[in-house]
Amino acid sequence: MSLRAENGIAAAAEVEPKPALPGTAYAVLFAISFCHLLNDMMQALVPAIYPLLKESYALDFGQIGLITLCFQMTASVLQPVVGAVTDKRPSPRSLAASMGFTLIGLLLVSRASSFGMLLLAVSLIGVGSAIFHPESSRIARMASGGRHGFAQSLFQVGGNAGTAIGPLTAAFIILPAGQKAVAWFAAVALLAMLILSRISTWYTTHQVARSKAAGPVRSTGLSRNKTLLSLGVLTALLFSKSFYTASMSSYLQFYLIETFGVSVAMAQLYLFLFLGALAVGTMAGGPLGDRIGRKYVIWFSILGVLPFTALLPYASLMWTGVLVVLIGLILASAFSAIVVFGQELLPGRIGMVSGLFFGLSFGIGGVGAAVLGEVADWTSIGTVFKICSFLPAIGILTIFLPNMRKA
Repeated sequence: MSLRAENGIAAAAEVEPKPALPGTAYAVLFAISFCHLLNDMMQALVPAIYPLLKESYALDFGQIGLITLCFQMTASVLQPVVGAVTDKRPSPRSLAASMGFTLIGLLLVSRASSFGMLLLAVSLIGVGSAIFHPESSRIARMASGGRHGFAQSLFQVGGNAGTAIGPLTAAFIILPAGQKAVAWFAAVALLAMLILSRISTWYTTHQVARSKAAGPVRSTGLSRNKTLLSLGVLTALLFSKSFYTASMSSYLQFYLIETFGVSVAMAQLYLFLFLGALAVGTMAGGPLGDRIGRKYVIWFSILGVLPFTALLPYASLMWTGVLVVLIGLILASAFSAIVVFGQELLPGRIGMVSGLFFGLSFGIGGVGAAVLGEVADWTSIGTVFKICSFLPAIGILTIFLPNMRKA
């Protein structure tokens, strides 16, 4: 072979492009989003039947808040730990196992004979959630094809849709049949286990190939102090969103019953409107963040909802319905943007960041529910909603976040 030919081959080898990231795996994204729907629907059954549990066990608002605290704190503490461990050693099969904990928890809720057993049951459901979210969020990013915001939104909208469906299933299935009907949803957990087993097979097959295609982890170019400050700001913003969402999801029903004298079924319909608006609004946050930047989405979502939350405690029943929809739509877009922003701040630690923010969301919500329950016992549900109406003002801290596109 001539020297010129050899040089030509060498030149061709030098300019040969690296493998591109695979395209968006829509089938996997929709499947993991559907499993998120099933997972969060089962979790949402517990707060949806609070009025039933309150009457059956003669609970006060403080005990209602303690149930939420046990569930959400279990998930909060474990999720970052699970995420950090699976960053180093991914465990695809853990996804199906997570549904096993949820299944056992549901069966215990349906048969609970004491308040202590209820706390144990919801804690097991929290363990299932802690295992499910970090790994499933990693799969969503892996299947995104580079559209990280879109993938995170699609994944999250499944969870919000499930959270919205929970009160409806409670209203039309559990409330008429009683607490034991919770056991019927074990079949839902089994369906989720089957789908997650198939997703785990895809995960195992594509994990190595996609890691090689993505290439080495890139630095953000931000200093350590700037990164820590940004994570602190994101945590404060998440506190604002999660604390307010906890007030709505745990106590909106009681607020409507106490303030307007509506029935339990009507109150759950309003809760469905709020949670359904969260599901719809979530889908907008990720794609908008991909297009215009996540910092702008966070500005609009957290601070932009303040006028509506401030009006809610003084609105009539009709306007309350309108406001809860607007609040849900606007507030929902924040979470996907916050999670992906955090993943970009700490590239290479997808599981830990996802677990941290999902865990913080659960944990802050649990603490919020417990604290607000005590405040409601001391004062009134109306006072709780007036206090929480100013939480979105924390959104002003967004000014300290860096522009990640420039970074």
